[in-house]
This record gives sequence, structure tokens and C-alpha cells, in this order.
Amino acid sequence: MGVSGSGKTTIAQRIHELSGFPYAEADDFHPVANKEKMSWGIPLEDEDRWPWLEIMRDWAGEQAAAGHSTVITCSALKHSYRELLRQAQGRVVFFELDAGTEVLTDRMAQRAGHFMPTSLLESQLRDLQPLRAGELGRRLDATLPPGALTAEILHTLNDYHKEGLLP
Repeated sequence: MGVSGSGKTTIAQRIHELSGFPYAEADDFHPVANKEKMSWGIPLEDEDRWPWLEIMRDWAGEQAAAGHSTVITCSALKHSYRELLRQAQGRVVFFELDAGTEVLTDRMAQRAGHFMPTSLLESQLRDLQPLRAGELGRRLDATLPPGALTAEILHTLNDYHKEGLLP
């Protein structure tokens, strides 16, 4: 989880490649209307996001019902969004990728062909509610190299499994 440019896709793809877990990019679940709104520089409202989050929750639940762990990239900016995602069958763990505004802006500016303009970063940062006590997961420094972040996430998941927090 994290704002645009935090590295969610890069890290999720690496975890998918190493684990073989089914992978879903949240951007692929957005309806065309949401993508158009963002491409015009208009921030999404909660009413835009709820159906999108429900589709991702349902996809994760279907995968869990089939016995699959999954990797999903999703901004999951607010506690309420994460509460909805946690309703999926199985256990949901969040890894918040955190970086400074300058790093995020630079990364977004370097992306080619993405519908999310850099101008919307400020609204995402304003909406972001960091992980809090009681939410299973960790906040990570997104300026670390992708390999280090991937290793940290896999290590944390292994620890959660040993502690009985994950099957």
C-alpha cells in the first residue's frame, strides 16, 4: 500500500516472481470512469473508490477460497479502505511503502504511459492514513533498493507465519 510512486508495483511484481502467488494490480480494477477522472487531474472521492475496493476484496477472497495466497498493489490510503479489504476471506497483511514527496514526484514524473498525473500526489498524501497499531503489517522505507524491500517483506511474512499470525 502507499501513494502513487511509492514502488508498489515494482515490489509486488518481485514478490510474485519469487513466491508464485497470484498477483493483481489495483489499477486494473478501476473502471474507465475512474481512470479518466484521474487522468484529468481530478482526485477520486470515496464513492469512486468503494466499488473498486469491493472488487479487489472479492478477488482476494476468491483466491483465498481456492487456497491461494495473493499479492495485490493498492493505495489503501484510509483505515476504512483497509477495513473493507480485510473482509476478504483469509488473512490480509499490509506493507506501507513510505517515501518523501520529492522522491515520489520524481518517480511519478519518470513513468511513461500512466494515467495518474503528478498533480494528484498532494491529494493522495492528504488522504493517507498510515498503518496504525492493530493493523497487521509494517511501514517500510520505500527509498531502499527493491531487493532489500522485497527481502524485508518476505522476512516479515515468514515471522508472522512462525508467530501463528498467518497460516
